Amino acid sequence: MVTTVLEHKAKQLPFEARQEVSDYLDFLLYKYRERKPVKPYAGCMKGTFLWMSDDFNEPLDDFKDYM
Repeated sequence: MVTTVLEHKAKQLPFEARQEVSDYLDFLLYKYRERKPVKPYAGCMKGTFLWMSDDFNEPLDDFKDYM
């Protein structure tokens, strides 16, 4: 669709509807933006875990029979 056709159709809408069209276009631009793939690297998750139990590395009671 040619830009002038879109402009012509948009000019026929009331102001509130034009604002909605503008908001929807912003949404589509965000949705279809070009994304660069991010490669994970050592330490990239640092600081994402806010809390971890003090006994996290301790053996679980469920496995006592196997130890």
